Amino acid sequence: MQWASILLLAGLCSLSRAQYEEDSHWWFHFLRNQQSTYDDPYDPYPYEPYEPYPYGGEEGPAYAYGSPPPPEPRDCPQECDCPPNFPTAMYCDNRNLKYLPFVPSRMKYVYFQNNQISSIQEGVFDNATGLLWIALHGNQITSDKVGKKVFSKLRHLERLYLDHNNLTRIPSPLPRSLRELHLDHNQISRVPNNALEGLENLTALYLHHNEIQEVGSSMRGLRSLILLDLSYNHLRKVPDGLPSALEQLYLEHNNVFSVPDSYFRGSPKLLYVRLSHNSLTNNGLASNTFNSSSLLELDLSYNQLQKIPPVSTNLENLYLQGNRINAGGREFAAPPSCVQHLLWLALQEHEEPLVVGQRVPG
Repeated sequence: MQWASILLLAGLCSLSRAQYEEDSHWWFHFLRNQQSTYDDPYDPYPYEPYEPYPYGGEEGPAYAYGSPPPPEPRDCPQECDCPPNFPTAMYCDNRNLKYLPFVPSRMKYVYFQNNQISSIQEGVFDNATGLLWIALHGNQITSDKVGKKVFSKLRHLERLYLDHNNLTRIPSPLPRSLRELHLDHNQISRVPNNALEGLENLTALYLHHNEIQEVGSSMRGLRSLILLDLSYNHLRKVPDGLPSALEQLYLEHNNVFSVPDSYFRGSPKLLYVRLSHNSLTNNGLASNTFNSSSLLELDLSYNQLQKIPPVSTNLENLYLQGNRINAGGREFAAPPSCVQHLLWLALQEHEEPLVVGQRVPG
């Protein structure tokens, strides 16, 4: 009986140990959460993994299914965590850091968010030119303390998070490899024409909640750009030309009072346009302003419109509440056949959108 108890106990211990060896990622995540005594006040990107691809690449599966985890590397800065199961990730977030620590050459993902970092010194990333992601949001970084070429050598960098800082201008130059650039919630006042030069692979640009008054023609060369967010700024006019690949344009909460004729024709893939909370009037809109066949949703709410402007034949959702449209101005400035695809029409504040009709198959 005694031997049976010993064997049973040994079996349970082996089972428990094997469980954690087979799911080492879960065990590390559990320990990391147990040590955390705070909540990330941002959690800013729910659509992105906080950890970089848990079982992606060549290292993940080998460590997760049976093989013993490698020893913890010794080149990890003492201020940070470099989990053995993610040898290319370094976590230095939420540690009250006032400086950027040394970055080992093997790193591809570095997280410095929610600290007290005020500068990005020249050459700080020169040892890790294979970086893919850099998270620096939620710090105190100012433009005059960003090295002039601090990002230019990172030829593989895809995502750069510099939002929620004290930047007054866009860092430049930036690597051509960049796909996402987060600069929202700063103090940027203008975007020079050459500020985004060479970013031909950029697909998403976040500049909302700044103090931007003009952007000029700085967006024209972004030939891969799909999403452009310039909302909550001080723009008085729309950008001079839009990228041809653009699908989503956010310009709400500005001071725009007019949109040029056929303005959206140069972006044949454009699906969503938000221009709410501006100063648009019917006199500031030409007859073909919104005559873009690709446009599905148009938000013109909270402007100074007195009539419903001409819209695209394929438009599905039109928001006009918070304008000055009275009963006499509720007729479309185009024949009913031109709005045959319209499904939702919102005209008055605190009024449910009208179901206009079923979409007619194209």
